[in-house]
Amino acid sequence: MSIVVTGATGQLGRLVIDALLDAVPAERLAAVVRDKEKAADLADRGVELRIADYSRPETLAGAFEAGDRVLLISGSEVGQRVPQHAAVIDAAKAAGVAQLAYTGVLGGDAADFSLADEHKETERLILASGLPYTLLRNGWYSENYTANLAPVLAHGAVVSNAGEGRIASASRADYAAAAAAVVAGPLDEHLGKAYELSGDTAWSFAEYAAEVAAQSGREVVHSAVSAEAHLAILTGAGVPAVFAEILVDVDRAAEHGALALRTGDLSRLIGRPTTPIAESIKEALAATAA
Repeated sequence: MSIVVTGATGQLGRLVIDALLDAVPAERLAAVVRDKEKAADLADRGVELRIADYSRPETLAGAFEAGDRVLLISGSEVGQRVPQHAAVIDAAKAAGVAQLAYTGVLGGDAADFSLADEHKETERLILASGLPYTLLRNGWYSENYTANLAPVLAHGAVVSNAGEGRIASASRADYAAAAAAVVAGPLDEHLGKAYELSGDTAWSFAEYAAEVAAQSGREVVHSAVSAEAHLAILTGAGVPAVFAEILVDVDRAAEHGALALRTGDLSRLIGRPTTPIAESIKEALAATAA
């Protein structure tokens, strides 16, 4: 029996592998990856590589074995994720895995923004499959915002159409630690559970801008705009229209509280407080300066 992580060379996947290597021997781990060369460093650390592609169902036939505990990290190709995830679910069921954990989105069926649609459909497929499951409904990564600090500092503004809405974000490493705890911990504690994962503290964009200003020593303000104006700004900056619409829709969801849900599930799973947004800003500013 192995702990199997799909999408293991992605940003979240690598952090999950790191967390698992701190908890279990490398010989218990397997990484499902598309590119063997890209995963060479994982193999060097003793992790078994299983080569497969979400978009090529035939390659998934040997990706899982009976009794495996599998973490399905959601695909990154918006619009393609349901058939990709369905292929993984089918392969996991055929193999007879002991657990299928899935990284979905905060709120589950109650999430009313477009980015959640594929996650909700994937959860339905998992439940219909009859597989033993754990649903990891991830909230927003702080890095979704801190990765964009260079233009924020250049323009002196954080632009959003979220108004005074709040976001209970956490670091990507926090979510990775929770996923590792679920697939490496006692099986009976996590089967049939849906965890709503988010940061311990919710912040507003005005507070975020003030923290960036305080740490950088630069003038940074929150520029609150309409959804239409935000869409125009994003597309004018070269963001593809489909992704710009998603970002604007997420801000709309934040405005009415959809991203502020806090249950404490994340900090309980990882056994410590979640990473404060101020710490994520500090790390990002150091990286930007470097």
